[in-house]
Amino acid sequence: MLDRFRRSWSLIKASAALVRSNKALLLFPVFSGLAMLAVIATFLAPLAGGWEFDRSSPASEAAQYAWAFGLYVALYFVSLFFNTALVSVALLHLSGSPGGLREGLARAAARVPSVLGYALLAATVGLLLRMIEERVGWVGRITAALIGVTWTVATFLVVPSLAARSIGPLDALSESAVLLKQTWGENIAGNVGISFVFTLGYVLIIVGMLGAIWTAAAASPELAVAIVVVLAILFVALTVMHSALQGVYSAALYCYATLGEAAPGFSAAALGGAFRSRKR
Repeated sequence: MLDRFRRSWSLIKASAALVRSNKALLLFPVFSGLAMLAVIATFLAPLAGGWEFDRSSPASEAAQYAWAFGLYVALYFVSLFFNTALVSVALLHLSGSPGGLREGLARAAARVPSVLGYALLAATVGLLLRMIEERVGWVGRITAALIGVTWTVATFLVVPSLAARSIGPLDALSESAVLLKQTWGENIAGNVGISFVFTLGYVLIIVGMLGAIWTAAAASPELAVAIVVVLAILFVALTVMHSALQGVYSAALYCYATLGEAAPGFSAAALGGAFRSRKR
């Protein structure tokens, strides 16, 4: 556990160093978050206007699934587009080439057909998992969770594949699965370690918010609100940093998987130990 934490911390520091050298990487998660909020607001507008689904009507149930599918596709597309832009810039830097906001958006725009195709694929999987959860009870929830974990692992390197090469969504999915299976196996330990470090930060901020509300609300509601606002800003900033580091980390792993050597600034030992070997 301690060695895993050290490897994760080493990868976080290396990823953070690249982000510090190109702060434009932080803009992609911000744009992604704003675009996703706009998408959610657009899809919720009809519901806010009084439109309701009648689950007793087959036609209305089909309309609900169509609405959910459209929402999934839009959210996946936005997330994938800006992640592809972020990873494209990270790959440029890892290869020694300059790149910023304009280059990242241009590369993502060039991959729009593949990004949209993969968004459709991911939305289909997401909707099917939701249907399994709703229709098969607790067995469905467990099954959907297991399939979801497998899907997440298999698609971990899809975005770097899309960013690095002009390939279709199925080819990107196949390359991601092959790289993970043949090189390291199925369990991503380094990614979990990075998420664990940031989760600690999220928990501390949430606890701080609750503590501020509990202790300051009675004496000074204005102070409590001010503290909560500050902590909320820190939460958003941490989320943006987390997304940027995840993108850089996936780019570094992709380079290591395809080239067989660590990118400048990254430890080969840390990258090589980022995955547990699959037992044969």
